[in-house]
Amino acid sequence: MTSGATTMRGMWSVVAVVAVVVLVAMYVTWLAGRLDRLHARAAAAARALDAQLLRRAAAAAVLAEELAAPELYAAARDALDAAPGEREAAENDLTRALRLIDHPAGGPAGEAVVAASRRVELARQVHSDCVRDALALRQRRLVRLLRLSRRHDRPGYFDVGDTTLELTPPVPA
Repeated sequence: MTSGATTMRGMWSVVAVVAVVVLVAMYVTWLAGRLDRLHARAAAAARALDAQLLRRAAAAAVLAEELAAPELYAAARDALDAAPGEREAAENDLTRALRLIDHPAGGPAGEAVVAASRRVELARQVHSDCVRDALALRQRRLVRLLRLSRRHDRPGYFDVGDTTLELTPPVPA
């Protein structure tokens, strides 16, 4: 009787070990998939931010031509033509140049720049949130131990100042 109980106990311990291994494997697989999804989301957010920055720079160039503002036009062209390593500085320069210009209320070019600036700020916030989530998951002990993030480049923040602008109300004559 003791040999049958020992055999049964041995079988249950094998089943328990297999169940634990399966659960750990499922968790690691889920964690790797989540890491892949977060990196993909951060990359998509970076592309969306880039598109919004290009739209804002193009709208700023149109506004600069309308207002005959060569400094603004130069900053917009620099932002459009900036290399990836120089992009943050060029976008910050464009933001500063836009803040120096009075945006007449009701002007279509001014409204386009203000709307584009709001979309840039929203895209930047989404991008920052995605990067923060991906970096937080990369810092988990199990992810580092199993080197689950080795297939992905480390996502980075896009450091640009507050891009929101307001229309200046017209001055009564």
